[in-house]
Amino acid sequence: MTTYVEKVVLAATRNSSLLCVGLDAEPGRLPSHLQALPPAEAVLAFNRELIDATCDLVAAYKPNLAFYEALGPAGMEAFRATVAHVPHGIPVIADAKRGDIDNTARAYARAIFDVYGCDAITANPYLGRDALAPFLDRADRGTYILCRTSNPGAADIAELDVAGEPLYVRIAERAPRWTTNGNIGLVVGATAPAQLARVRVAAPDVPILLPGVGAQGGDLEGSIGAGLDRTGAGLLVVAARQVMYASSGRDFAAAARAAASRLREQIESARANVERGR
Repeated sequence: MTTYVEKVVLAATRNSSLLCVGLDAEPGRLPSHLQALPPAEAVLAFNRELIDATCDLVAAYKPNLAFYEALGPAGMEAFRATVAHVPHGIPVIADAKRGDIDNTARAYARAIFDVYGCDAITANPYLGRDALAPFLDRADRGTYILCRTSNPGAADIAELDVAGEPLYVRIAERAPRWTTNGNIGLVVGATAPAQLARVRVAAPDVPILLPGVGAQGGDLEGSIGAGLDRTGAGLLVVAARQVMYASSGRDFAAAARAAASRLREQIESARANVERGR
């Protein structure tokens, strides 16, 4: 059995990439020729072209369920078909931020992993280990736990003092001990590189999902310097809007490919600088 982490490493190595592209299309922002279609059909057509144009440049894709749920049953079918369209060997992370009592979490795990075929999920640690066990017990799937997110209000909760350390550090220390399957990751925003550095100290070998680059104004180079693990990897850099909406015309897929290629090069350059400095 190939573990989730092994699958990410294989994809990252094959494509020389730490880039994770978000698939969060909003019907009103799609090129005009696609807006003539029903919304869910338009999103699926957009996603398919985007995936075809970028699949050799990425280590993973990350669709956020909210954008599909908002389109009703047709949107969830578009989500399923989008996941199915991703080439074999490229992980798909469902950005769902789940977290509930254990029997509910079991249903969430079945839905995300078995019905929709995703390789990993984002989850909320607030309810504790038993609420995440149904995800963590799936050794072939990954769970990225919210730690220090990229939104402006993240500090309201994540930086509360817990016995002399901010809550996000306590999460980084504690969460990896919730399983022996090695399938836990942490979500830390590129908008907080100093906090990311503290997370990396607290969890030196844990994979990190890094949103906040691009539209949210995250510090790409600083975050890569803070977030790479001892192997020079252990990081997925998420980009969504700057890739998806690189063009509003019929050339959107080619423009998305160019944007993804530039970002991959920037990531690899920053990664090389970090490695030279070690």
